[in-house]
Amino acid sequence: MNMELTELTRALSAIPGPSGFESPVSEYIAEYVRPFADDVKIDVMGTLLAWKRCGKTGAKTVLLDAHMDEVGFIVTAVEEGGFLKFSTLGGIDARILPALEVKVLSEDGPLFGVIGTMPPHALKAGDSDKAVDADDLYIDVGLSQEEAEKRVPPGTPAVYAAGCDTMAGGRLCGKSLDDRVCAAIQVKAFEDLCGRDLNVDLCLMISTQEEVGGRGAVTGAWGADPDYAIVSDVTFDKGTDGKSVATVLGKGAAIAVGPNMNTAMTRELVRLAEEKGIPYQIEVCPGRSGTNAEEIQISRLGVATALVSLPIRYMHTPIECALPEDMESVRRLVAEYVASMEA
Repeated sequence: MNMELTELTRALSAIPGPSGFESPVSEYIAEYVRPFADDVKIDVMGTLLAWKRCGKTGAKTVLLDAHMDEVGFIVTAVEEGGFLKFSTLGGIDARILPALEVKVLSEDGPLFGVIGTMPPHALKAGDSDKAVDADDLYIDVGLSQEEAEKRVPPGTPAVYAAGCDTMAGGRLCGKSLDDRVCAAIQVKAFEDLCGRDLNVDLCLMISTQEEVGGRGAVTGAWGADPDYAIVSDVTFDKGTDGKSVATVLGKGAAIAVGPNMNTAMTRELVRLAEEKGIPYQIEVCPGRSGTNAEEIQISRLGVATALVSLPIRYMHTPIECALPEDMESVRRLVAEYVASMEA
């Protein structure tokens, strides 16, 4: 089932897996890595852990992490007329929700739905200039109240109903690139490294529930007990997200610098990128990185941790955008770092 990086990204993007409901994603990745990993397991939190051991006495363990969960929704009630009230799973801007298409993950199969909105003709003067509160919205799946109560009970999750398409210039655009694209990157780096003679034991961790607090990384890192970790997550594109300190699509892997990262690892990543001709840029993280690097760095007695991120546009929407060239830069840099490590 060997796939190219963009092909694997598309496959992972298509699988519904919001925070707390990631099992279809972990099962897919487990099947993908099983042919070349020494050991594969899914822990009690749903996090996938796969090992490739170098067989050398006293070898250190390096952890490669990305998270698999996507932002989404959870049904909280069925109201008169079959309308589904909901809350969000992870950070979603309520301004994008009216008239959005969603996929409700009922136990008897996914249901297409829309987040209802008032037509402009029915709005009061000035209402069209106001942001709608998510608490005032509902999902319409076309069922009666009785049918909806039977098929979509409270607790049913939902995700954006979107694919992963290619834009002009080759850019990928779709749902759940945060963080399926980095999950694909780490899986492909792991696959590459499994074919090399390494001086370290390697553990791939594709973790759960990052969008609601990094819980999968907390337990997964504790279980893996690594000496080093390289985390990969998406980060903001300066051109569209308006951050004063941010990265840019097309300029390569984003190597994070700051207190959440191990300085020696960061410097070596920069050195390797320059030596190997891998496009890179520096991302300054003066405080919290907002990634699993936070949880992994302070696991047990501490883990030397680096963060190599991928710039994307329109984070936490159904139209997240990433460049395949940047994706390949991150993959190459992670693989070259691990391959260069001494015993």
